Amino acid sequence: MPDVDSPYADTSDMYAAHDMFRREFALLPGLVRSTPASDADRVRAVAGHISLVSELLHHHHSAEDSVLWPRLLVRAPKEIDPVVHLAEGHHLAIEDLVAETGERLNAWADGVSGDDGESLADTLQRLAAALYEHMGLEEKLILPLVERHIFATEWNDMVDRLGGEIRPEIAMIVAGMLMYEAGPDPLPEPMRAAAAEVAPQAYAAHCERVHGTSTPPRSTEVIIGAPSFGVPALAR
Repeated sequence: MPDVDSPYADTSDMYAAHDMFRREFALLPGLVRSTPASDADRVRAVAGHISLVSELLHHHHSAEDSVLWPRLLVRAPKEIDPVVHLAEGHHLAIEDLVAETGERLNAWADGVSGDDGESLADTLQRLAAALYEHMGLEEKLILPLVERHIFATEWNDMVDRLGGEIRPEIAMIVAGMLMYEAGPDPLPEPMRAAAAEVAPQAYAAHCERVHGTSTPPRSTEVIIGAPSFGVPALAR
């Protein structure tokens, strides 16, 4: 991590966001597969959650696209360019999978047939695998570059822009989602006091609706890889 007095970015909040995305996306295939086609309320709850985390991922990657890649290509050594282009390519592939998820999600929510649910779960499984690969690359190769070539003011502006794109009606759920494993530190400082108590409660209530528990597995507790992917939803 950069020194306290460094003019360059402190990327610790990115690791917290990655843990959040690992947890949420790894759990999605199991959620879909465990949702009975006849349970319309469960379908709506799970579909709404999938839409929510997909929206967050889109905002997260859009912020990186606008700030990180152009500056790294200009400032970092030229031999690093292939790594940056690889990360850009990951974003494009993930964007395609998010779009496919949206299409399959609409079909599942409208028809709720067994085939629609399995098709959606398969797409979500491929999306989660792509995310794990991409976030691993960022943490190993990209974030160390950010800490040497992206200024703290630029990083903070990116975080502020990302926060501004989150709809007010979901802000406390999202804050609680981030705080679930990381505590309040990754939140912008002005938001911490307001979110300290409300956000964890909002996320817990959301998880009760979606997962059937206020304490879903953490990123270190989910399983990725065949034949099991994610953690099976709790028995209801």
